[in-house]
Amino acid sequence: MAVKDTAVEKAAWTRKDLIGIEELTREEVELVLDTAPQFVAVSERQSGIKKVPLLQGRLVVNWFFEASTRTRTSFELAAKRLTADTLTMNASVSSAKKGESLHDTLANIEAMHSDIVVLRHSYAGAARMLAEHHASSVINAGDGYHEHPTQALLDAFTIRGHIRRRKDDPEAGLDGVRVAIIGDIAHSRVARSNIYCLTKLGAHVTICGPRTLLPVEGERMGINVTTDLREAIRDADVVYALRIQLERQQKCLFPSLREYIRLYRVDKEALEDAPPNVLIMHPGPINRDIELATELADGPQSAVLEQVSNGVAIRMAVMHLLLNKS
Repeated sequence: MAVKDTAVEKAAWTRKDLIGIEELTREEVELVLDTAPQFVAVSERQSGIKKVPLLQGRLVVNWFFEASTRTRTSFELAAKRLTADTLTMNASVSSAKKGESLHDTLANIEAMHSDIVVLRHSYAGAARMLAEHHASSVINAGDGYHEHPTQALLDAFTIRGHIRRRKDDPEAGLDGVRVAIIGDIAHSRVARSNIYCLTKLGAHVTICGPRTLLPVEGERMGINVTTDLREAIRDADVVYALRIQLERQQKCLFPSLREYIRLYRVDKEALEDAPPNVLIMHPGPINRDIELATELADGPQSAVLEQVSNGVAIRMAVMHLLLNKS
C-alpha cells in the first residue's frame, strides 16, 4: 500500500512521541485525521488481507498498568494491521511488582529493540517521563487525570466524518461545530484531551455536570461551563456522555446515582430541546441507563461503535507517522 501524500503536503510530522493533545498544533492534529481514512479503507476491505506492511519488522509494546479493553485491543489490532510484531506486557505480573523502576523495565524492553511503547499508567506524567529518557517512541494511552490523546483524535475524526456527510462536503471541518460534554469532567482524561483537540479545530465546547465534577479551570480553557443539562445540549451538534466513575462515589461528589440520573442522564427526554440530528457519543464502557440511556446508546444517532472502529484507524495513523516520518 502506497500512502498518499495529500496530508503531508500541508504539514509534516516531526515528533518522536505522542504524549498529549495540548502540545500539538492544529496542523498536526489535522495531519493525523487526514492520514486515518487510508487506514479505514484497509480495515474495511471486503476481500484480501486487512494488512499493510508499513511497520513490518518493527516491535510495538503494549504496556498497561490499568485495566483496559477497548484501548489495549485497539492498539494491538492497529499494530498487527500495520504488520508490526507486538508484545503485550501485563503489569500485574511484571518485574514492577518486585520494585523495578519504569526506567529499568523499559531499558530491558529496549534491549529487545522496541520501536513503539504504548503506555497506560495511573500517574499523570508517566509517559512523558519515559519519552524524555528513552529512544523508543512513546504513545500515551492514558495517564492519570492528564490526557488520553488517541481517544480525542478518534472522537474528532468521528465527528468530522458525520459533519462532512451531513453537509455533503468532503472538506468540511469542525469550525463552529457545537459539542456538549456531559458528566465527570474533573476526573476525565478523555474530556481534557477532547477539549484541547476540539477547540484547536474550531469547535465550540460546553461542559456540563454537577459543580463538584467540573474543573475549576474550565472557563480559562476557552469553553462554556454550565450545570444545566438542557442548556448544555439545546443547540448541540454532538452530545458526548462520559462514564460516571462509580469508584469515586465513595467520595460523595454528588448526592446519589438516582439524583445524577434525574439531572444529568442523556436520554430522549433530555434531548427534547436538542437538534433532531444530534450525534450521541460515549468513550466506553457505558454504565447503561446511568449516564446514557440504552435507547440512545443503541439508537440510530449513536456513534459509539463507530468510535471503536475509527480508533483502530487513528492508532494506525499515529504509529505510521511516528515511525515513517519521511
